[in-house]
Amino acid sequence: MQTTGNKRSSCPSFRLREVASMYFTMIMVFLVILVVALQGTAPRENYFPYKVPLDPQSFLELSWNVSYPEQVVHFQLLVKEPKFGLLFGMSDRGEFENADLAVLWSDGHSSYFGDAWSDEKGQLHMDSQQNYQLLKAHRTPEGLYLVFKRAFSTCDPKDYLIEDGTVHLIYGILEKPVRSLQAINLSAIHRGVQRVQLLKPNISAPELPRDMKTMEVRAPNVVIPSQETTYWCYMVELPDSFPRHHIVMYEPVITAGNEAIVHHMEVFQCAAEFDSFPHYNGPCDSKMKPDRLNYCRHVLAAWAMGAQAFYYPEEAGLAFGGPGSSKYLRLEIHYHNPLVFKGRHDSSGIRLYYTATLRRYDAGIMELGLVYTPVMAIPPGEAGFLLKGYCTDKCTQVALPPAGIHIFASQLHTHLTGRKVVTILSREGREREVVNADNHYSPHFQEIRMLKKVVSVFPGDVLTTTCTYNTEDRNQATVGGFSITDEMCVNYVHYYPQTQLELCKSAVDLGYLQRYFNLVNRFNDEEICMCPQASIRQQLSSVPWNAFNRDVLKSLYDFAPISMHCNKSSAVRFPLGFWLKLAVCNCFSRLANASPFPESTPFKDEIRIFFGSPGIAKPGYMVDDHQNLPMKDGPPRSSGWRRLL
Repeated sequence: MQTTGNKRSSCPSFRLREVASMYFTMIMVFLVILVVALQGTAPRENYFPYKVPLDPQSFLELSWNVSYPEQVVHFQLLVKEPKFGLLFGMSDRGEFENADLAVLWSDGHSSYFGDAWSDEKGQLHMDSQQNYQLLKAHRTPEGLYLVFKRAFSTCDPKDYLIEDGTVHLIYGILEKPVRSLQAINLSAIHRGVQRVQLLKPNISAPELPRDMKTMEVRAPNVVIPSQETTYWCYMVELPDSFPRHHIVMYEPVITAGNEAIVHHMEVFQCAAEFDSFPHYNGPCDSKMKPDRLNYCRHVLAAWAMGAQAFYYPEEAGLAFGGPGSSKYLRLEIHYHNPLVFKGRHDSSGIRLYYTATLRRYDAGIMELGLVYTPVMAIPPGEAGFLLKGYCTDKCTQVALPPAGIHIFASQLHTHLTGRKVVTILSREGREREVVNADNHYSPHFQEIRMLKKVVSVFPGDVLTTTCTYNTEDRNQATVGGFSITDEMCVNYVHYYPQTQLELCKSAVDLGYLQRYFNLVNRFNDEEICMCPQASIRQQLSSVPWNAFNRDVLKSLYDFAPISMHCNKSSAVRFPLGFWLKLAVCNCFSRLANASPFPESTPFKDEIRIFFGSPGIAKPGYMVDDHQNLPMKDGPPRSSGWRRLL
């Protein structure tokens, strides 16, 4: 649905109930003529450059193109085995409730097409504004082609707002005739979800060098396990004395028939400090996998379903090979096999295009966001909890060249509770532009995305990465860490020219989190484990998550000082900087509809005092002169407490 908070164009009011009825009648005639009578060839494939299977068996295949001048997406849907109709549409996170749908259905005699929406109970309704516009229906030996279009933004409050980032597409197949649209039972049909980036950037492919060579990193003849999710690892060794090259492009190589199962793939280069790595070809989570493979983490290429070939800018390439570069690569493939096919063989992978003619700049990859540490935590039962990671002006000042760097691509990353991610560039006290944002982010769909516009970052700039989490299905705090049940907040930005700065991330100062535990312990009847040997996880697990404790933690993360990790590739922090207990500035002039900001809590001003300015307090609170922490009203616990009136 077109969410609140987004600008909508003004529209005249229409009375379209009668018009809609006439529309369906015309569409019925249109489909009867075209679907039954027409025979021909499929529309030209290059008119729809983006393609993805919707269902695991590839019975439904979606292609599309994007017209930015018209602000319209054109869809082509191939139905290989037409039955009695289908549903196609979009929703916030792939739900079939509150969804925006195009529906084709048949009562056994006639066929109908129209724009519909579902309510919070999943009941279908005909939309008074028909914004899915059918352009063509075409039958070929392959199946039924439907071509229709939809504007990015409509004036219909029941319509989904198509925007940058991930779009959750939903589909359903009608296997029996239905007498009307309202008679369709969404819970009783074969249905599913597919995630794509609909609004691809309109970027022309750069000219490739004449001496370009290719290398295919593929897992040989894998028997895909008969389970829903598998991560498969395969080690590749480059030839001895492989010289330094630049990767200028890469693309997926998918075994025919497995397009709906190969979900995403990545090629990692191993750490150069190890002379050798064991060969391995098996599940990534197997106990037989050598531990040393965990040191193969430098991303060379990443692809996800629906993505096209990835091109580096003409002036830059990603270096690999030569002195100081490992000759070992690890391919990781995510197989998504929800129908649990057995005996399916696969030899998919990624084809690298590289050149010995080095380009002007080496491309680099930098991590922005939060450090992987349990001091950054999300309480249970949260619908939209925000955490922010900073790449501060002090770090960019000492680590970036005077001419700056240029970000051309980005890969956002969280674990299972992540729902939104955005990185904002700020300069001289103002938010200047969005580096990358995904308001419908899914941890199950992560890809390197080319930016529509190159973003330049200069010394003294600030990069703030904000992640929004949903923990409504959890009963314990979720902490930062490496486990899939822990959380991360990362933006891997691809840029040039490469610098020594590889990691620019932050976390709240540990001492201030301990002050939080002290505060909660004094304000609650339940005792929290404060013993020195208790870990952060243990202390968080004992916090009673009432409204007060939640609000105080939110405010702590907003205003408490941070520890800054301004690191080189050697994991050593840059010198000439003081990286502990840095003040956080949330004082930037904000871009409209760009930077998420937490709602004010009842304790915001008090938290600034409790955690920020020693020796200052507000009337009505008891404050420890030494620790500057509030406590319940009552007699002083030590000579350091006094009553403020």
